[in-house]
Amino acid sequence: MGHVAALPLLAEPGAADMTLHAGENGARVMRTVLPSGVRVLTEHMPSMNSVSVGFWLGVGSRDEAPGHEGSTHFLEHLLFKGTRRRTALEIAETFDAVGGESNAATAKESTCYYARVLARDLPSAVDVIADMVASPELNGEDLEQERGVILEELAMDADDLTDVAHERFAQAVLGEHPLGRPIGGTEAVIRSISADAVRAHYEASYRPQDLVVTAAGAVHHEEFCNLVAERLEEAGWDLSVPAAPTPRRPVAPAGIEPVGGLTVVERESEQTHVLLGVPAITATDPRRYTLSVLNAILGGGMSSRLFQEVREKRGLAYAVYSFASSYSDAGFVGVYAGCSPARLVETVQVIRRTLREVAQNGVTQEELVRARGQIGGASVMALEDCGSRMTRLGRAELVTGEFVDAAEALRRIDSVTLDEIRDLARELIGQPPTAVVVGRVPSLDTLRNALEEELS
Repeated sequence: MGHVAALPLLAEPGAADMTLHAGENGARVMRTVLPSGVRVLTEHMPSMNSVSVGFWLGVGSRDEAPGHEGSTHFLEHLLFKGTRRRTALEIAETFDAVGGESNAATAKESTCYYARVLARDLPSAVDVIADMVASPELNGEDLEQERGVILEELAMDADDLTDVAHERFAQAVLGEHPLGRPIGGTEAVIRSISADAVRAHYEASYRPQDLVVTAAGAVHHEEFCNLVAERLEEAGWDLSVPAAPTPRRPVAPAGIEPVGGLTVVERESEQTHVLLGVPAITATDPRRYTLSVLNAILGGGMSSRLFQEVREKRGLAYAVYSFASSYSDAGFVGVYAGCSPARLVETVQVIRRTLREVAQNGVTQEELVRARGQIGGASVMALEDCGSRMTRLGRAELVTGEFVDAAEALRRIDSVTLDEIRDLARELIGQPPTAVVVGRVPSLDTLRNALEEELS
C-alpha cells in the first residue's frame, strides 16, 4: 500500500516528530522542525552501513539580483575555502581520512552540500558541513583566488558544445524568466562581482529557517536531530530564537508563452547539436507522472520512438533523446540530437514528424506498458542507493511538499492512461517549438529557410 505524507509549510516551532512513512524491517521516514525553523528529515535503512547527508538551502540561480548572476554558485565554491575553525585543506582531509565522499551542487532553485560516509563517521561529516554552512570565512583573498577557478569552469563548459546547446535552449525557451539564467553566471559578471555582494547573498539566504537537513541510511532520527542542532550551534548559529520555516516557492504557473523561433550558435565542430522544445508543466502539476511516461516513450531508451526513427532506421545521429525539466512555476520539454551538419535539416524533419505522430495518434498500449516497466524499474533500483533517498527527502521538503514512497509512485505511474498521454502530447507538441543549433553550419541562410519552414 502506497503512502503519501503532506509536509506542512509553516509547522509550529518545536513541532513534534512527524512520521512520514513506516515500512518493513524497521524502515522509517521522519521529519522534525527544530525551534529555530531548521527542518530535519531522515530515512532509516536498516540494511545500510553508510549514510548520505545533505544540507539544503532553497536558493538557486533564479534568486540572484540583476548584475549578480552566478553569485549562488560562487558562494557554493567559497564555502569549501575554509571556516572560522577549519582551513580548506582541513575540510578536505576530514573526508579523505574516512574514505568519505563530499561535494556540493548549485541548481536553479536550490543549493546542496552533501556527503556519504560510514555510519560511525556521520558525526564528523555533520560537523564539517554544519561548520561550512554556518560559519564560512568568505574573505576577499579566497574570493579572488576562486574567481579564477570559476572562470576556468565556465571556459570548460563553453568548450562542451552539448552543454552550450542545453544552456542556450533553456534561455531561449524560458525567455526573460529567471529560470532561463545560466547557473554559473557569465564571464563578465564573475569578473566584476564583489566580495560584499557574495557576503550579502549569504546573509540573506543562509539562515536557520532556510535550512533543510536530510539523511538516509544507517541513521537514527532523534540522535541525528540532536547532532545537527549541536553542530550548528557550535558553528555559531543561535538556534534559540523561535522561527517558522521559510515557505516554499509559489507554485502557480508563470504563464510562459511559447514564442518558438531559431537560435544558431556557430562553432567549429565535427558535429552539429540541435535541440527542439517548448514550455511545459511545473514540478507539482498532477500530470508530472503522465509527462514521465510520455518522455520515456518519446526518447527515454533504445526502444523509444525517437531512438528508433532517428538512429536505428536512418542512422542520422549517435545520441538522440528527449528530456523534461520542471520547477516550482515553470518547466520545459525538449529533444536533443547530435548529427552531421549536412544532415541537420533531415534530422529535424524526422524529429518533428515523430512528435506530430504521437500528438495526433497517441501511443500504443504496448508502449505504455513498456514505459511503466522502464520507469518503475529505474525508480526502484535508484532507491537502493542512500544518496538517491537523501535527495528524495530534500526535494519533498523544498519542492513538492509531499513525501511519496516507492509503492505510491509506482501506483501513480501505473494509473497513467493512453488518453492522458495523448492529451498532454497534443498540448505540448501543439505549441510553436523553439530550436537551438550549435556547431558548424555550412550555409546559414539555407539552414534558416529550411528549419523555419519546418518549425512553422
